[in-house]
Amino acid sequence: MSLRRALPRLQPSLEVPGFLKQSAGLDLPGRLLFATLTLMTLIAILVFIEEAIYIYRKIPSSKRSIIIWINAAAPVISTTSCIGMWVPRSTMFTDYTVAIFFAIVIHKFLMMMIKECGGQKVLLRRFENGHFTITTGPCCCCCLCLPRVPITRQTLFWLKLGTFQFAVFRPVLVFLSIVLWTNGNYVLYNVSPKRPALWISCFIGALTLCALWAVGIMFRKVRILLKCKNIIPKFALYQFIVILNHLQTTIINIFATQKVIPCAPPLSSTARGSYIAQQLLIMEMFLITVISRVVYRRKYHDLEPPECVAEEPGDKKQTPEVILNGAAVEDALPKV
Repeated sequence: MSLRRALPRLQPSLEVPGFLKQSAGLDLPGRLLFATLTLMTLIAILVFIEEAIYIYRKIPSSKRSIIIWINAAAPVISTTSCIGMWVPRSTMFTDYTVAIFFAIVIHKFLMMMIKECGGQKVLLRRFENGHFTITTGPCCCCCLCLPRVPITRQTLFWLKLGTFQFAVFRPVLVFLSIVLWTNGNYVLYNVSPKRPALWISCFIGALTLCALWAVGIMFRKVRILLKCKNIIPKFALYQFIVILNHLQTTIINIFATQKVIPCAPPLSSTARGSYIAQQLLIMEMFLITVISRVVYRRKYHDLEPPECVAEEPGDKKQTPEVILNGAAVEDALPKV
């Protein structure tokens, strides 16, 4: 008898995982929605894997890793959003994972534009007498009085530093935020001047603007030269990811904290706002993943030699682009 009485104490208590509790609390339309969004995430991952294999086989090694990083942005955001949707308590960690990853992607996109021009040395030869127009967004689009900056090795270094600092300091600030959050000192929606969330968010915002400004300056200079490589659609996809992942999520979170998004027990306003943001991101990143496969999978010719390259309107040297058989013909350049 004593052994039988002891048996129940020896049996481990089984707890239902969080994602099973989440699915059990959904009605039929909710389960269909979660299943559909999860399927879209899986398809996005498979599309990216197939695209990464193609890039690894067809793209030169100097550009291979950069293009894979950029193409991975949308699937990674979709995957982390799906995890946050099923496991609500992981939202903070998934959001910070995306923040770190996308900080690296911004730097990679700048490096991709430099690589597509033939590398740093070839880019300096192409725009030997050219200038960077720094009156561009998001920092100085209204400051028309700012002078144009000559394109030199030093100015190119400062542009790369503008995105590199974001890729370095953003993970450090994210790690600091997680440490403060585990100690109860960091609350994302508490914008009191006495709390660290406000100051960390402002510092991250300033670093983000500097990084986006550097990318905008480079894109404004090379958009005509790289038009034959579809740099404009690529930049548009990159901008969509920035807007949807940062601006859209921020607006939804503000609406949730201000109770514009009503609560629906057992979900609070902030929880519903987080669900809405994650579900929208899954659908949007799925579309961007499919479009990116079309844009980046095309085969492009190499650029013309630096001596025959046209400058932007307003520069001194201008040479029309050579068109053969309806496509821009670009001679092969030495690898840098």
